[in-house]
Amino acid sequence: MDQILNKVGGYWFSRRANKEISSVGDDLNSFSSSIENGAKWLVNKLKGKMQKPLPDLLQEYDLPVGIFPRDATNYEFNEETRKLTVFIPSICEVGYKDSSVLRFLTCVTGYLEKGTLSDIEGMKTKVIIWAKVTSISTQGSKVHFNTSVKKTRSRDAYEVLRDGIIVDKF
Repeated sequence: MDQILNKVGGYWFSRRANKEISSVGDDLNSFSSSIENGAKWLVNKLKGKMQKPLPDLLQEYDLPVGIFPRDATNYEFNEETRKLTVFIPSICEVGYKDSSVLRFLTCVTGYLEKGTLSDIEGMKTKVIIWAKVTSISTQGSKVHFNTSVKKTRSRDAYEVLRDGIIVDKF
């Protein structure tokens, strides 16, 4: 009986240890990604490449300042290709005053033009089900979110920076 209990206990312990070790590995990967993003920002700062705050960049391109979570402060923008990469500390979602919700990966990319963020990767919105946002465009007081369908919302709902709520999966 002791041998059986030892084997069962050993099996349970090894499975539990594997889960914990895997969890530590995931945490280290997330931490490593955050360090890498912070390092890119620091290198740009040391090179003298001061970037304007993300909300200012969005406003300059006629997009609402609150389409990304408040803690999405690090970004890269290539003015030649117009590629925007926004770094977010963790997978999260943001709820807006019009009851819409956007969900973000830790890295969101797209191409920025006046009034449009296109070819978006890393963003979803709730339209009955979670749907990938492929582009965001503005037209006066409206914001258009393109998924497999076009969802038009009021621009003023996205003009305020909001905190992201951490979620487990994208």
